[in-house]
Amino acid sequence: MNIPLLDLKAQLAPLRDEIVARITEVVDSSRYIQGPEVENLEKAIAGYCGVDFGIGVSSGTDALLVSLMALDVGPGDFVVTTPYTFFATMGSIVRLGARPLFVDIDPVTYNLDPGCLAETLDNENIRRQVKVILPVHLYGQCADMNRIMKLAAAYDIPVVEDAAQGIGAACPIEKNGRTVWRKAGSMGSCGCFSFFPSKNLGGMGDGGMVVSSDEKLTEKIKILRNHGADPKYFHGIIGGNFRLDAIQAAILRVKLTHLAEWHKGRRRNADRYNKLFRQAGLTKNGLIQTPVAVYKPETETSAEGQDYHIYNQYIIRVRERDNLREFLLNNSIGVEIYYPLGLHQQECVKKFEYCGHGFPEAEKAARQTLALPIYPELTADMQQYVVDTISMFYK
Repeated sequence: MNIPLLDLKAQLAPLRDEIVARITEVVDSSRYIQGPEVENLEKAIAGYCGVDFGIGVSSGTDALLVSLMALDVGPGDFVVTTPYTFFATMGSIVRLGARPLFVDIDPVTYNLDPGCLAETLDNENIRRQVKVILPVHLYGQCADMNRIMKLAAAYDIPVVEDAAQGIGAACPIEKNGRTVWRKAGSMGSCGCFSFFPSKNLGGMGDGGMVVSSDEKLTEKIKILRNHGADPKYFHGIIGGNFRLDAIQAAILRVKLTHLAEWHKGRRRNADRYNKLFRQAGLTKNGLIQTPVAVYKPETETSAEGQDYHIYNQYIIRVRERDNLREFLLNNSIGVEIYYPLGLHQQECVKKFEYCGHGFPEAEKAARQTLALPIYPELTADMQQYVVDTISMFYK
């Protein structure tokens, strides 16, 4: 049996005719940059996330970059973030001449540890240089935004959410004395999404979105994404070319209507993996640790139908990770390591002392974790084959 890590052809098959028709409409319209398709997607994504505004941009990376630019991040500033995520998070900081200030991760969720964040911000000399807190909602589960937002409010520091892997994921936060569920991207000053093809909501090329309920910040981001022009040909600030193509917006509008069902399918497959690993005895003897959905409610209705985890990746911790990866690939099972190095360990930043060292949980995760196929079209037989093959490795 051949099982890819991700099968985009299976997703495309039932949508192909509708997508081709929508693309044809864009082609015939001759409106290829910005225009009504982008505006309609912006409104749809904003409504989906529970915010007032959406700003379509050219990629998830540019969503991060333009958000930090809009908050005037620059040389001498610290941006607090996690050392365990995709390079774009750190790259966007460094490109502006600012300095990533890493704090370690929670070993259960792999997200930024609020306890470590509190310890970092407790140092007044460091805190005075912190311009932004940049948590990442890794693998499709929100960071502990309840605690992060309380710390941010206490020290009056804006929060930019890197939700590239978390569109639709929700978590409970305390607001006005009661607990409410909020979606990724809606809790900070703004949230950043990627529409890279492998994401739960992916285009057919690069694309991204910034969402916010801050009207002033939104207007600044809109100006920055178009070379800082306001009005056309008059540039009060220096921006960039961060615009979203209309064809990508058209594709994403079709896919957005299916996103809730795809999230449901990924959670179903995650639950099935968890059950199969237990039945195989792999979790009992500690050979495998399966992911934990920390916000999972006792019942679906107690979470108001929110997507507590969208499983952009299904991550396991394993012994002999590299040998297991090779074994699975040799048995036609697609797997991936997210991520083999912490950001502080990357060669291009070793010369910067401020990147620091000593993030044991991030480094341990980089040595032990492995991503298995989790896409909605994965069948029960395919998952059984994955678990049986892993069991065979450990015999």
